[in-house]
Formats: sequence, C-alpha cells, structure tokens
Amino acid sequence: MTGKIAKSPYITRWERFKRNKRGYISLWIFAILFGLSLFSEFIANDRPLLVRFDGKFYFPIFKNYSELTFGGEFDINTDYRDPYIINLIEKNGWMIHTPIRFSYNTINYELPGPAPSPPSRENWFGTDDRGRDVAARLLYGFRISVLFAFALTITSSFIGITLGALQGYFGGAFDILFQRFIEIWSGMPSLFMLIILSSVVEPNFWWLLGITLLFGWMSLVSLVRAEFLRARNFEYVLAARAMGMKHSRIMFVHILPNAMTSALSYLPFILGGSITTLTSLDFLGFGLPSGSPSLGELLAQGKANLHAPWLGVSAFVILALSLSLLVFTGEAVRDAFDPRKSN
Repeated sequence: MTGKIAKSPYITRWERFKRNKRGYISLWIFAILFGLSLFSEFIANDRPLLVRFDGKFYFPIFKNYSELTFGGEFDINTDYRDPYIINLIEKNGWMIHTPIRFSYNTINYELPGPAPSPPSRENWFGTDDRGRDVAARLLYGFRISVLFAFALTITSSFIGITLGALQGYFGGAFDILFQRFIEIWSGMPSLFMLIILSSVVEPNFWWLLGITLLFGWMSLVSLVRAEFLRARNFEYVLAARAMGMKHSRIMFVHILPNAMTSALSYLPFILGGSITTLTSLDFLGFGLPSGSPSLGELLAQGKANLHAPWLGVSAFVILALSLSLLVFTGEAVRDAFDPRKSN
C-alpha cells in the first residue's frame, strides 16, 4: 500500500486562508490598490509620460527639461500645463499624459469657481481648498499611509517579538522588572505624548515613524512572552539546554516559529492601527509636513469645509475601505492559524 504524502503545514494554512472567501478577496483587492498606488507618478502627474518633439522622444516623468528644449523663451523647468508650451509642442509633435493630469501638489488655476470646487471631468473628485486635485491627493496619500503602516508594523513587531521572547525565555527578575516597565509605559497617554513630541520639531516621515514606534512596540510583547513562558519548559527545550545549545539558537530557531503562529494573525490588525495613527496625527495637524498628501489632512479639510462634502466623504471612503480590507484579511489569517479549524 502506498501511504499519503503529508502536506506542508504552510500549504495547509494557505488553503485554509483561501477558504475564507471574504478575507482572500480582501487581500487581493488591498494588494491591487497598494500596487497601483506604488505607481502613482504614472497615474496622476502634471508631467506627460512621453513627449515627441521635432522627431525626438522625451520622458518628462523621469527628467526635467528646460523650456528651451521645446522652443520656449526661458531656461526654466517646463510647465506642461502652460497653454503656450502646449501649443509649441503640439505644433511639432505630441504628448501622452497620465490618466489624471495633476500631481498631489498641482494647483488648478483654471477652476470655474472658487476652491474647493466640486467634481468635474477634469477633477474627478473635485479640488481641495487650495485648488489641488483630490483624486491625486487620495492616491498619493494612500501610498504614504500604507508605506508608513508597513514600516511601523515591521519595526514594532521586530522589537516587540524580540523583547517578548527575552522576557518569556529568561523569566525571573528580568521578566518581573520589564513587566512593571511595560505597565507604566502603556499607562501613559500615548496620543497626547505623540502630539507633544510632534510639536517639538517639524515632523517628517522618519521622525513620525520614530515617535510612534515609542508606543507601538508593545502590541506583540505579551503574546510572545506567554508563548515563550509556556514553551521554555517543554522537553525538547530542556534537552537542548542540557546539550549545551546556545540560548539564542533555542529561542529563535526552536521556540520562535511556534510563537509566530499566533503573532502573525495580529499583523493585519496592527497594520490597520498604524494607518489610523498617522491619519489621526495628520487630522490634528501634528503629522506630515504641510502640503504632503494625507488622508487625515483631507478629513480635516472636509471638517473645515462642510459645504464641500466631497473632501471628507472621499477620504472617509478610502480610509474605511482600507481598514475593512485589512480587518477581513486579518480574520482570514486568524482562521488559517487556528488549530481548531484544521479540517
């Protein structure tokens, strides 16, 4: 008789993940949206993708060209929205534009009325109170929010897993003292501390990442600590210690893979919380520098311009969609790693 070949546990978990159709589809939708946002410059830009002029090809999206290149009068960067430049190029060639002809900081000076202006054929989701295209700012803002969330999730998870592993493995006085520190640190009003620290200097992406990391690393500490406390007295761990194996190898080669099973199911929720953190800081005015594309800044504009509902509604829809997709994905990951749902 031929025996059945055992499936890899990773394949089994992936199959269980795919059974949750809502989570599986949510993962694909989020991946597609994030993938598109990575190419924001090719979707929303005030520079053409390609210019053909006097028999030569130019790629303004990658390189700045002087007006003199296209027959202009000044040695400055070409403004491809200038009717004079458009006329010069179209006389001797053509341009291929991006689907949205605005970047996140491009101001539309040809609005039919005062800004913010409602959605139109030129500005699909309208403009904000400075005349900037909302669709472009949503696209760029979604990208920077997700990249910030990924960076914060990875770094905070690395720190939290490492400290939780050290606590659970060594235990004793180190575990007790560090638990007291975590209790004190977690009891601090993190949002107010973030606001105070953000107001000290003008924040940027990396400064905000460092500030939020001060309070974001505790998410996985208790979970990993509990797994290590449970596993450190298992027979295979005691046998490895008796053989003289290094503590680092026991911790990160033998115990950590088992502890990661439960930790991985929390990552989509941590990712969603990181997006919310940046959005909250931007909404309160303590986030990214002024002018940066931001979902929180659009929500703040919507609050300040109630007569322009497209501002708040568009940002809310993108934010709610992103968080919903991450929650559904997290539920599917949790089910995939749940041993009670192995069948």
